[in-house]
Amino acid sequence: MARPIICNSMAEAVSDIPDGIQLLVPGFGPGTPHNLLTALFNTSVKDIHAVVNGVGFPSAATDGRKSLGDLIAQGRVRKVTAAFTAPTHPSQQSIAAEMIRTGKMEAELVPQGTLAERVRAGGAGIPAFYTPAGVGTLTATGKEHRDFNGRTYVMEEAIFADYAFIRAWKADTAGNLIFRLAARNFNPIFAMGAKHTIVEVENPIVPAGELPPDQIHTPGVVIEKLVQIPPDGFFRDVPRA
Repeated sequence: MARPIICNSMAEAVSDIPDGIQLLVPGFGPGTPHNLLTALFNTSVKDIHAVVNGVGFPSAATDGRKSLGDLIAQGRVRKVTAAFTAPTHPSQQSIAAEMIRTGKMEAELVPQGTLAERVRAGGAGIPAFYTPAGVGTLTATGKEHRDFNGRTYVMEEAIFADYAFIRAWKADTAGNLIFRLAARNFNPIFAMGAKHTIVEVENPIVPAGELPPDQIHTPGVVIEKLVQIPPDGFFRDVPRA
């Protein structure tokens, strides 16, 4: 098994990404791969189909950090598959929501648990599954329905994307990953749900064998590239250990 490529910079890690990709972006704040998103923003990559929990807003940071919201605001995201496409409060204004409303960006709204399971199924090689979530709502329109034990279920197709950006707390040179606290939201699932998985790592990458085997959350077999967040990186969720 080939070891992951350890890149010297975020820019190097995203340098060969083409236009038109489907991209998995995890995170609820903690666990968001801010540095890789910033590096992608600094390229010319466009026509992205982003699979994400929420579309968010352009970054308000003054350190150069960018978010998926910045890519959306530049018109470089053609479609989002997300659990949340609107602001959490009616008084908030969202560029993404306005672009969806006016037809400038396509949106597929998916229940949050269904979104997670679609990606998990894709990583496991399962093409589709049945779920009761969304039955009787617009999210189930046009999809196959079946009854099991007297209850109606809707069929959802798996997602297996082109690329996934992942943020790990610790990693070794074999690509084995450990996530910290809330960063274990979508990261372990999304890491296995793409052809090319690129990981930004908070702590120094250690030699294979140094991480306790029973603490590994994601095995290195699914990881293609690792890149160390530099000391002057844009953002860290937690202090380095």
